[in-house]
Parts: sequence; structure tokens; C-alpha cells
Amino acid sequence: MEAKELREKTMDQLNETLEALKKEGFNLRFQQATGQVENTAQMRRARRDVARVKTIINEKSAIAVEEQGK
Repeated sequence: MEAKELREKTMDQLNETLEALKKEGFNLRFQQATGQVENTAQMRRARRDVARVKTIINEKSAIAVEEQGK
């Protein structure tokens, strides 16, 4: 998932994406604990995607606050 794609989404869509990524991360951790994970790189990708979405949400929030202050 690229930041460019995320910046085009609304805040509601970003929150839904974040929720889905967190669920995916939980499922991957559960699979790892039970020894079922096939591709361990998926965990790293999921963590980074969560961080990427949170960054975009914070950017959009900062822009909204700045616009309200004007």
C-alpha cells in the first residue's frame, strides 16, 4: 500500500483501513504463535502499513486543525 493511494482516501476510509490492518496483524501474530505463518515478511508489511496509515491520519488531522485556525 502506497502513501499516495492513502492520501486520496477520506478519514473514514483511512480509519476502516487501519482497523482492517490491525485485524490482519492480530491474525498474523496468532498464526505465528501457533506455527502456521508461511511468510513472516507479511508481519513486517502489516506493521509498516499500520504506521503508514497512522501517519496519513495525523497529517490530515494537522491540516484540518490548521485550516480551522485561519
